[in-house]
Formats: sequence, C-alpha cells, structure tokens
Amino acid sequence: MTTLKLNSDYHFEYTECDVLGSRWRVAIPNKADTCTGLPDPVKGTQCTFSCSEGEFLDMRSQKCQKCAAGTYSLGTGVAFDEWDSLPTGFVTQGVTVNDWNAHTDCSNSTWTPKGDYVASNMDECTATLSYAVSLKKPGTVFFEYFYPDNSIYFEFFNIFLIVELNKGNNVLYWRTTTYTVLDSAVKPVLLRNIAISGVAYTSECFHCKPGTHSTKPGSARCAPCPADTYSTKGATVCHQCEQEAGSGSCKPRPPCTNSDYFYTHTPCDSEGKTQLMYKWIEPKICNETIEGAVVLPASGEKKTCPPCNPGFFVTNSSNCEPCTSGFYSNGTACTECPVGTEPVVGFEYKWWNTIPSNMRSSILRPEAINSNHNTAWEVAGEYVYTTPGDQDTDYLMLILNVPGYSLPQSTVKDRERSELSRITFVFETICSADCKLFFLAGYNEWNNNIVERWNGSNRKQSYSYLIQSNSTVTFAWTFQRTGKFNTRKYSADVAKIYSIYITNVVGGVASQCRRCAVSSGKADSACVPCPAGHYMVNRTGECKSCPPNTFIKAQHPVGQAACIQCGPNTIRNKAYSSCLSDCTLDMQTRGGTLLRYDFSPLSNVTGFNSSPRFTSKGLRYFQHFRVGLCGKEGQVPATCVDNVTESGREVRGYVCQSTVVPSEIRSQSIVVLSCEGVTTDTTLGGISSPHGLFPATSGLPDVIFYYKSSETTQACKEGRSATIRLRCSPTVTAKDHITMPSNCSEGTCDGCSFHFLWQSQHACPLCTKNHYKEIVSACIQGIQRTTYVWQQPLQCYGGESLPAQKVSACVPLDLWLKFGVSTGSIAAVLLVGLSCYFWKKTRKLQYKYSKLKMTTGGKECELPTADSCAIMEGEDAEDDLMDLTKKSFFTKMKSFSREVSNHLTRMELQISQPSINTYVHML
Repeated sequence: MTTLKLNSDYHFEYTECDVLGSRWRVAIPNKADTCTGLPDPVKGTQCTFSCSEGEFLDMRSQKCQKCAAGTYSLGTGVAFDEWDSLPTGFVTQGVTVNDWNAHTDCSNSTWTPKGDYVASNMDECTATLSYAVSLKKPGTVFFEYFYPDNSIYFEFFNIFLIVELNKGNNVLYWRTTTYTVLDSAVKPVLLRNIAISGVAYTSECFHCKPGTHSTKPGSARCAPCPADTYSTKGATVCHQCEQEAGSGSCKPRPPCTNSDYFYTHTPCDSEGKTQLMYKWIEPKICNETIEGAVVLPASGEKKTCPPCNPGFFVTNSSNCEPCTSGFYSNGTACTECPVGTEPVVGFEYKWWNTIPSNMRSSILRPEAINSNHNTAWEVAGEYVYTTPGDQDTDYLMLILNVPGYSLPQSTVKDRERSELSRITFVFETICSADCKLFFLAGYNEWNNNIVERWNGSNRKQSYSYLIQSNSTVTFAWTFQRTGKFNTRKYSADVAKIYSIYITNVVGGVASQCRRCAVSSGKADSACVPCPAGHYMVNRTGECKSCPPNTFIKAQHPVGQAACIQCGPNTIRNKAYSSCLSDCTLDMQTRGGTLLRYDFSPLSNVTGFNSSPRFTSKGLRYFQHFRVGLCGKEGQVPATCVDNVTESGREVRGYVCQSTVVPSEIRSQSIVVLSCEGVTTDTTLGGISSPHGLFPATSGLPDVIFYYKSSETTQACKEGRSATIRLRCSPTVTAKDHITMPSNCSEGTCDGCSFHFLWQSQHACPLCTKNHYKEIVSACIQGIQRTTYVWQQPLQCYGGESLPAQKVSACVPLDLWLKFGVSTGSIAAVLLVGLSCYFWKKTRKLQYKYSKLKMTTGGKECELPTADSCAIMEGEDAEDDLMDLTKKSFFTKMKSFSREVSNHLTRMELQISQPSINTYVHML
C-alpha cells in the first residue's frame, strides 16, 4: 500500500489491486481508536497509473502535482540521499552471531543515520538494513557504499552497485557481521545515495540537500551550487561566499603552505622534453595572499624525458607506443625476435612520465563516500607517488587493469601448474603518522581482496604476488595517511611505487626475447615446449631429459638446475611438474627391520577444526583446515573457496585454512602447499617438526609428511610450510583424529609454519610375521593345538592376518612315560644280572690266583717257568690299570670285564703247556 500522512489524526492508503486492476483509497487512523468521522472510501486510480519526473501523487485529489522549488522527485523512482533519520520504509535490527550466547545484547546493534550516509554497527553482532518496495515494472536499485575494514563482512543480496529488480514485491537487505580477532579498531560500512526505479509514483517530494538547489517547480533533481557559493537544505538559490563547490556553509581560508600543492610532469614534447608543473590541491581551501602564506612555485622548467618503458618505442612526436607482436625493445626502438626465440610478454613500468593507459587513480573519502577529485597519484619520472589529499583520512587509489593471461608457446600447459602470471612491484612509504599501504587483487575494482598491507614507514623493497586465475584482472594500491580525521596535517606522508612488472599478459609487450625449442630445423619453425621432463640447454634450443625422479619447477626450464629432485619417498607425476606421495612407504629401522606402510585409507580430503577461541568481546571463532594427505596422480586435492566476496576464487593444494565464525561467514586465509617429502626425520629442506610439539609415548617413530609453499608474504618471507605427523594408534579407528600443538592451538605459533598430529590405526606399519608369535599347547588325547597371538604392545595394522589355529596329532606324555619306565626296568634287570655274573667270575679268578700264589712259596715275583715267553693273540702288552673308585659305573664294568677276560686267557694258555701241567700236578 502507498501511504500519505495528511494531518495528525489519519492518512490515506491504497488497497491492493484486484484482478481488474482497480483499487480503493481509504483513510487510516494514525493511532487506533483515537478518532471518528473518517472520510469514506473512494475509488482510487488505476493500478497502471504513474507520475512523471518532478511530480508526486496528491492523495487527497489523486492527481499528480509538480514538486515545489527546492524539492525534487524521480517520478517512477525513489531516492534516499539524506540520512538525518532513517527514512520511512527502512527497518534495521541487530541479532547475535552466536545463538548459544544469550548474554550478548545486540538489540542496539543497528545501522545508524549520519547525515550524508548511514553507518553499520561496529560491535560483534549482525546488523540488517532492509527496505520493501513494490515495482509496477522491472527496475533497478543503485547505491554507493564504502567498505574500509576486513573485520566487517558486508553483504548485499545482489551485491553489485546497480542491481536489476523484478516486477512485483522486492525486499532489499544490507547486512554486516563484525568480528575482531585481534584487538584492532573496527570501521563501519558507510552507505548512501540509494535510488530505486520501477515504482508507479512517489507520494512526496524530497528536499534538496545542503550545497544543492532547484530554482523552479517540477525538478527531477537538484543542481550543485557553483564554486564560492553555498546553500542550506531545500534551497532555491545559492549564496555567495569563498568556499568550494557544493558547500552548505562557509569557513575562513587558512594561509597556504607547502602541503597545499604538488608537482607533476607534462607529456613529452617533440623535442623530448617534459615540463615540471606545480598545482594547487583541489579543492583549494587556502589563501595565498594573506601574510605568511606561500605562493605556488613557478612551473615550466624543462627536463629531458625519461625513456619509454620496456616494450615501447619513441615516435617522432616523442610519444611512447607499444611494439607489435614478435618484437621487443628496451624503451627506444623495436627489434624483431631472432629465429628460435620468443618474446617475453608482459607489462613493465619503471619510467613514469605519464600514467599508463590501463592505469588510473582515484580518491575514496570515508566521510563522503566518494570524491570528485581524482588526483591521488602523480608521476615523477622515476616513480609514481601519492599527492597531498584534501583529508588525511582519504584513501588514495592507484588501479591497474589487465585483459587476462596466456602462457608462452614454449611453456607446457599443465593443469597442476599453479603459476599463471606473477606481478612484482618495488615500493616505499615515508610516514610520520599511522599510515597504511594496501595491495589488493580481484576481478574488478569494486570486488578486490586485500592481499597484503604495510603499516608506517617501509624502506624501498620488492613484493611479488602469484596469479593463479584468469579472473584476477584488477590490482589496486591504496594509501591512507591516518585513520584519524585531519585536514592536511600529514600531507607530507607519501607512498612511492618505483616499478611494476606483470608477466604473461594478453596483449602485453616484450622487453626481451628468450631462446626456445623449435618444432623442426627449418628457419621459420615455431617455438614449442620441450617434452615433459626435459630442460633446454642454455642458448642452444636443444632439449635434454632431466635425471630420474625429478620435476621441472621453472615455467621456462633452462639449464639442468631447472630439474628439481623429488624429496624422500615421493615420486614425480606424469607431467613432471611436481612430486607426490602414493600413500605407500617402506622404512628401515635402526635395528634393520623393514616396516611397510599403507596410508591409502587416509588419502581422502579431510576437514577438521581447531578448538574454539574467543575475541576480546566474547565472539567465538575457530580455524577450519582441509588436508589432502597423499594419493595417486589425479587425486582430488584439498580445495578452499572464498565465499565472502562471492568471487569464486578457488585454491587447490595439500593444505588450506580459513577462519570461521558460527554464522558460516569465512575469512579467507589460504595456504597452498606442495609435497616436499615423507620421512621419519624431524627436519627436511629447512622445515622442522620438533619432537617437543607432540611428545611420543612409544618407541615406534612418527612418519612425517612435509609440505611447503613458495608464495611469500610480508610476514612469511620464506613462504609457508606444514608438517603432518602420522602416529600409530591401533585403538583409534576414526580417520580424522587430528590435533594441534598444545602451545599453538591454531596449528601455528608464527603464522608461517603449521604443525598437525594425525593419530590413526592406519598410520601403523603393515603387520608381518615379526609382529606375532606362536603358542603350542600340551598333547591332550593325541591332539596338539598351535595358536598365534600378536606381540604386545601391538604396533601394526592390516597387512598379514593372524594364522588360523593349527591342530596336529601327537603322542601323549603318559605313553612315553610308560615306555620309559619299562625300558628302565629291563635295563636295570640286565645290569643286575651282568653284575652278578661278573661278580661270580671275579670270585673264581681270585680263588685261583690265591692258590697259585701259595704254590710259589711266598716268594714274590716268582712263578713256574713258562714254556714260552710270547704274547698270545688278543693279549695286551701290559695289564690295564683298574681304578674302581674314580671311574663311572659303566666304565668300571667295562674295564673289569676286559681285565677278567685277559686273566682267564693267560691262565688257560699257561695250563695248556706241559710245564704248567707239571706245576699243577705238583699242586
């Protein structure tokens, strides 16, 4: 419904249109039950009715009337450019970011009118500004905004400055969410000049703003007051004064100082000369005629023009023009690239006589959203610098636009190669206050992301930024002298850019030509890339193969140094562009044991969060990581997408990280890494993973994956790195049990080196025969069982399984016992029998010997004379010595038996002789 307040008691509204396009005008009390005698409903205008520009609909007469002088209307549109209070129809409210935190009061966190603009909240709440409008035909919404702080996420649900709207009901939302991870001041989003077209009419006219006027009725817009005049709100004329154009009041002009002017150079003339020119800063707010004021230095001093930038040549009129394709120059004349070479295409700016055609400067002013004065950066021959601004809080922007990027013909097109282009610039800042220099990149100047920032004075230095997408075509350098409002107090603070060089630009120029491989030996052969895994020999164009397990890191591989050896336990990919781990690993322990690992179950991209943290105001946030540990070629890597600006910037790599608040709004902080190696060593290629970060509890070493990014930042001069420790934990079945160091809860202590511990049963070596043992049971009823069990503590997983229990036949122990007892008994009986036998033999021999001895008459050593002295067969030369006390039982028995046999033999021989017979007879 359309409303119009006619008096303090009631106002008129139109009802909704019916199917015939008709409606009624009705009177509505401003307060319920406060008045009687309201006018009767009358038939309203047709729904297709509309008013022209400079007119409004008078609800009493239902006719279009011209706006009075000092006011204006858009007719079929509405505009909101005054924010002394929130205009009718706008609604603002604040809600807490953390739904679980009921103690946070966000009811006062709303958008606040500030005169020329409306400002967002600055506390850790979400503030929404909404406006509902019904359009009779398709229309647009236009608005201007200023978004100076990365701590605030500004979101408009049709994010562009000019947005198409559909016919019918539309609800527009502007929403900001603030969080402060560091204790830094938050700046609000500033919004102004909201204009909506497509409505049928407006029911009121708008007053002209201070500094503008409309002289006659029926104006569609208000004109700004000329210079040296001013006006108040709703003015029909402008009043004379010494003040800048479009002012609403007059102030006395201070005396001019050296901070009120700047210098620049004119384009080169036909003689190759440039003039040094001095200009007042616009708007000129000083007076050079009063006492103590400085006057503008004389202009016109001629100087020799600097040379043209590389890739350009000097024309007859001393202008610089680009060389054509296939030619190069050092800034003087163009030369065709020789056969077997190709131009190195890009843009290199190191001489600043004029601002290049693809660059421009502008000023953003927080207090007024924008500025009509665009003299932000000026050329000075060897550098381009920031001019003194009207306000020290101004953002002085230098913007560079490029059409896109294309790799040279000699470069291998590889989807895994991340470097599409690179921009490098040399800069310096000289400041006496808290100045800031921002470097931004994006797909247009209104949707740039802050890449890096520098605070205060910075010595002359170089910075490089890797470009990975063809959508990154706009770059901006933004300088602010101070965040505190001042008028030219720090105008001497300056930022200087000495050179800018960006490679592989479509439509770029060449400063040199480089040797390349050619398709054939013909003179007009085109450049071609060396085959995968080959490098070009210096200045020859010949391609040679890299050593085994190496990859080509440089975009233009020249010389064997371009072949980079893969790290331990990694292999190169088919494109020779990087190394990867296939998730398998063979590791020899110090004891010589071979351990084999298979990390394939952990190869899928895994996401995990750090423990929640809280800002100084109680807002909860945490770090979200995504990891792609390893995998075969073609494995999907970890992917992070910037979903804040909706630019769609996607980054792929092994590890990426972002800051997340519960509302799912993310602050992008991407880490793109390459695999450097897999080992149990705690250092690799300058990257370390100290034992103290994750103390170990077992003797099995951790397997460490090392990753690194060559992209540097101001804080990380050597680039970022990450280490992932895989620790064997057979009881951990989860595949995402990843923790961070206790003293670095966000995974990093310095923002450059990230460390993670991944515990899993899949991080254990594969089981082998060395990891289990066998247990053999007793023989029970002729059956014996062999059981296999794991060695404890168990430090393996997968691999060989435990063998099944074995069952085998066996002889019981009691049978062997019976057999042993029987055998022993028989052996004992035989032994006793033999003992008795030999005992009886011995007794007989002793008796015979005694009798023989008695016949000798008691004379020692005398025996009957023998008939023969020969030793008989089987007779020993001398008797064996028997020692029955020192020898074993069986030895004694053997010796005793032999001795008895010998004696019996001798006696038988002697008795057989006649002399013996005689001797025996005598006895």
